[in-house]
Amino acid sequence: MKKTILSLALALATAGMCLAQGNVLYVSTNGSARADGLSPDKALKDLQKACDKAQDGDVIRIAEGNYLGAQDAGYIEVKHWITLEGGWNSDFSQRDPHKYITKIEPTEAQRPTNGSKGLITLSGLDDVMAQSTKGTVTIDGIMFNYGFENAYKPNNPDDERNGCPSKAFETGRMLDDQSQQLSHQIVKSDQAVAGNVIIRNCLIANSPYFGIQFNSRCGEIEICNCVIISNRYGGVRIDGWDKNGEKSHVSFHHNTVAFSWCRDKEMGDMGYGYEFMTKINGDLHHNIFLCNNYAAIARTHVLGGPDKVIEAKRKTNVYDNLFFMNATDLLLPAPGGGGWTRVMSKGFEDVDEAILPKVDGNKEIDAKDPFLNILDQDYLKGFLNIKTIRSAQFDANSANNQFRQALGMNMQGSETIRVSMYGNRYNFEKAMKLFGAKDGFGAQKSK
Repeated sequence: MKKTILSLALALATAGMCLAQGNVLYVSTNGSARADGLSPDKALKDLQKACDKAQDGDVIRIAEGNYLGAQDAGYIEVKHWITLEGGWNSDFSQRDPHKYITKIEPTEAQRPTNGSKGLITLSGLDDVMAQSTKGTVTIDGIMFNYGFENAYKPNNPDDERNGCPSKAFETGRMLDDQSQQLSHQIVKSDQAVAGNVIIRNCLIANSPYFGIQFNSRCGEIEICNCVIISNRYGGVRIDGWDKNGEKSHVSFHHNTVAFSWCRDKEMGDMGYGYEFMTKINGDLHHNIFLCNNYAAIARTHVLGGPDKVIEAKRKTNVYDNLFFMNATDLLLPAPGGGGWTRVMSKGFEDVDEAILPKVDGNKEIDAKDPFLNILDQDYLKGFLNIKTIRSAQFDANSANNQFRQALGMNMQGSETIRVSMYGNRYNFEKAMKLFGAKDGFGAQKSK
């Protein structure tokens, strides 16, 4: 009897330890840099300071406003297993991420100070010896927008060099010259993450270099109820860093992924909504993929040689998703090599079961679906009518070519490529309207 009571007490104590939660910290643009952040009336002003102060298990509640990090550097660094919870009103009495908007939205002023950082950088959370997850990072109810830091052509449709379809656009096309355009992810890791990551109820908009891209050592990654829109290179890319490919899994569901743009204006590669990577399993369901510039879903990375055994374990399921006007819905390596196999949703069942074990319920959105009316109609029309114009210029009799020819060198010409639209900034308020736009699919409204 005594032994039973002791065992029960030990079990309850252990359960209590597992259920114990950390402190709650409060952050507000109306707060103070010198506050302790432990109560709403003593909120911290600096979100980065709160992240540095927090310990594993703590929750940071963030009131509406735009947060740019320490000294307005333009990024937040997360170094602990904590929860960032945006969407609180100014006195922290109510939470609604879609009404009380918590932003991380840098501008041109941040270009000199956030060059190597994502808007959220998961830092120092790796452990190469980890056999199990070390904790959980949660990012909930924060609206990320890179669109005011990027470099764009002017929003003047009268000059075709601007890639601006109409005066309704906020900007001309995005610049793809790396000397002019910084390469930033919105959420990134400095190495890998040896734990769980949850990203939900977030807007991931207008990144010049992937929306979400990080590496997983081990853990469950859940990304849900997010609008992921107008990101260059790709919306989401998560690499597995477990050498056996068994310790990481992505659950990607109820997201709206739209207008992912190719690497450059020639539109020859990248531009993926979601990219399956090696050494990590994944389930994609109840998402909406639309108007992605190269492919809604890419499964182009495959391990070969001695790593075929690891590759054979990989499970990538795609089911109950909606698709509309993507360049292709699924991109796969061509069986004979040297190119790609493009598969639309109706053909998913024909894909080898070793590649896509579960493919039920995928279908195209009807062109008359009211959901499509929620999109920025000018942006949609511009996308559906993208034109690429190439013009070559070569003058064999130019002084330069005559001189090169005399020296036995090849003559030179030039090529100009102009596009009617490429990576133009998507309007923040219109992107927010996509939350809850279609019941049961895509980003839902969730408190």
